[in-house]
Amino acid sequence: MGRDRSAGDIVIVGYDMVTPLGVELKAQWEAFAAGRSGVGWVTRFEHGDGFPVRVAGQVPKVDFSKRSFWNERDAANWFSPVIFHSMLVAERALEHARFAVDGSNADRVAVTFSSAIGGLDAMIEAESKVNAGLTPHPFTNPNGCLNMVAGKVSILTGARGPIFCPVAACATGSASVASAAMLLASGRADVVIAGACDFPVVRSLMASFASMNGAFQSRKPDDRAFDDPTKVSRPFSRDRKGFVVSEGAAALVVTTRGHADRLGLEVRAVIEGIGMTSDASHYVAPNLPTIAACIRAALADARLSPDDIDAVNAHAASTSVGDATEVKALDEVFGARRIPVSANKSQIGHSMGASSAVELILAIEGLRRGVLLPTINYDPDPKVPVDAVPEGARPMEQRRVLSNSFGFGGCNVCLVVGRE
Repeated sequence: MGRDRSAGDIVIVGYDMVTPLGVELKAQWEAFAAGRSGVGWVTRFEHGDGFPVRVAGQVPKVDFSKRSFWNERDAANWFSPVIFHSMLVAERALEHARFAVDGSNADRVAVTFSSAIGGLDAMIEAESKVNAGLTPHPFTNPNGCLNMVAGKVSILTGARGPIFCPVAACATGSASVASAAMLLASGRADVVIAGACDFPVVRSLMASFASMNGAFQSRKPDDRAFDDPTKVSRPFSRDRKGFVVSEGAAALVVTTRGHADRLGLEVRAVIEGIGMTSDASHYVAPNLPTIAACIRAALADARLSPDDIDAVNAHAASTSVGDATEVKALDEVFGARRIPVSANKSQIGHSMGASSAVELILAIEGLRRGVLLPTINYDPDPKVPVDAVPEGARPMEQRRVLSNSFGFGGCNVCLVVGRE
């Protein structure tokens, strides 16, 4: 089953990412496949023993000085990390695709690049300065403007096609890719730079997540993560208690098969199906019927049956209710079949809107390499039976993978990606 090969297929021809496991694509894949963790003690800000969250997934320092967009003046003015990291992954994704934006094609290159929280750090810093009787930096508002990540990507690349920022909380990256597919299918662009970037390791934001029992940090000596931050993120496990706040950025270059063929671009994966639903229920608690409907919608869009899907890249944030609901939805769709499910957040935490774009890239790499990434820190929960690939990276040929993303506000996006 599935779509026939056609010039109108939506395909991915390049991508790049930065995560707590590194800033170079190849090295990151190797770290993921080796089952390493990028979660550690918080170093972004000072905190005392009473601070509720002490662990996070932090992206290693990037040397931007070698990039085309670097100069000292910009470095002083564009100080929120979402700006330069978005530009970095977008520029490198185009390099990976071997596609250049120029005067002959710029009007047909679109940007759907977004962020769940944007430059919130810049606004918080401005508030602190105002409270101290000081004047905020004149670039505070541009840094804090949510759509500026797309604007800076457009300015950097010269893309002059449609530009907007789909925001869907934790599903933002997937929503950006889905929006790219819609622009291409409607003929409004030939190429789209899609992606997301979030750097939420900010003192007040992390404390706020903790106050709503979202972000978890063990304060009890008998917890297995008390002295080991790498064990805090544990999707599907019986002792899961919340997500790890993380940083990250990812960009994907999306086009049609016909355009890729005309330009001689390598097709790295095919977006075969897209499902999008709204829970229309609770502001944070997931809703089983609409999540299952989102998965089914992606399969229907791809003209596939559940048997055509080889593996799942799960949202799996490590929350008690969220993980259980996702597994129940998979059971409703796939029945008694125990489909393998990888939870990348076990290794890097939850990078908010960027997480779904990062996970899509990892799913594609797994397709191409014939490898399922592991879910680390897994301690089976008898109430949530799942094949979480706990033994380590599993060699497995795959034709198609389902990538799930579910965000606050009931934003659900499911993508089916296939191997070329």
